[in-house]
Amino acid sequence: MRHLLSPLDFSVEELDNLMNLAKDIEANPKKYAHACEGKKLATLFYEPSTRTRLSHEAAMINLGGSVLGFSSADSSSASKGESVADTIRVISCFADICAMRHPKEGAAMVASQYATIPVINAGDGGHQHPTQTLTDLLTIRSLKGRLDNMTIGLCGDLKFGRTVHSLIHALVRYPGIRFVLISPEELKLPSYIKNDVLDRQNIPYEEVVRLEDALPDLDILYMTRVQKERFFNEEDYVRMKDFYILDNKKMELAKDDMYILHPLPRVNEIATEVDNDPRAAYFKQVQYGVYIRMALILTLLGIEV
Repeated sequence: MRHLLSPLDFSVEELDNLMNLAKDIEANPKKYAHACEGKKLATLFYEPSTRTRLSHEAAMINLGGSVLGFSSADSSSASKGESVADTIRVISCFADICAMRHPKEGAAMVASQYATIPVINAGDGGHQHPTQTLTDLLTIRSLKGRLDNMTIGLCGDLKFGRTVHSLIHALVRYPGIRFVLISPEELKLPSYIKNDVLDRQNIPYEEVVRLEDALPDLDILYMTRVQKERFFNEEDYVRMKDFYILDNKKMELAKDDMYILHPLPRVNEIATEVDNDPRAAYFKQVQYGVYIRMALILTLLGIEV
């Protein structure tokens, strides 16, 4: 039995197979419409989520399976003090696979140690968000035709952004990747990721504060929101939240084939006028998220179509 706790749980070759399966699902949805009949997915969401929870649920329903679960800690026995270990033991009696989001780092790993079903980490604190990373990789590969030899700009909250941390871990395994880290001083990428991941593997990167300085060189711009829920005080959040706003004027600086990704939700860091730019790929990214999660569910359940 396998789990997905980190994007590194799959080798590059396994990721390729997963993305190939996702592309086949995109091309032939009817072929997979009954693959998970009789199977149940439990979504255990201790933190609010729209896309990630509904995307997992849509993936399972598209495969002919069914879903059950909860969408906040308040509506689960966690509000009575039940541990993650006990919750997952109980859920293992009801479902065949589960997706779990939790505000505490490492919660999904704890669940995997007590589960008798595959566990998908749907985000744990500021740590990892592997299914978003799989979505990002599939989106980049679909748009650019490759995952190597690219300059990737990561913009916004690089300190708390688990999507950014996961994506860096995944992309450094491909040759010719270079990062431009765009953030205010207070939200810089943590030094442990710079030291343990980028420096250790000799991955070239530069840190800049102005988005305009980075735009002309980028093949992909990965925007993130400043996350209110990760701040300790309102003042700091208000000061940071409007630091970057991508608009049509800034887009004039970018290459014709530079694509914009965003894990969403967007607050105001991408002006709505940019939505009409053919380089805006963040809503396509949502659709790819369903295909890759369908491929992941099939893979973890060992179902071949």
